[in-house]
Amino acid sequence: MTQVIICEDGENMTALLSGEIDHHWAAILREQIDERVRAASPKTLTLDFSGVTFMDSSGIGLILGRHRLINSLGGIVVVQKAPREIQRMLSLAGIESKE
Repeated sequence: MTQVIICEDGENMTALLSGEIDHHWAAILREQIDERVRAASPKTLTLDFSGVTFMDSSGIGLILGRHRLINSLGGIVVVQKAPREIQRMLSLAGIESKE
């Protein structure tokens, strides 16, 4: 099952993603993350992909959309712990993933 657990620590927010991110789930995750981001206006949003088992191009859209939202609030997005298969896709899209 795909899910997101969102943790807040001051001006930092982390979204722990797990499961499969496809068109259907990306839309659900986007709504859940955006709701919390708009309420908290974090300076840093970390998207943790350590629990993601599959991702298609909808995941790239999920990242880029959160980047636009956070950027409009004056913050940054950090992508971290993407599995090797997903790191390759992120690299092709020009998105850096931290270990």
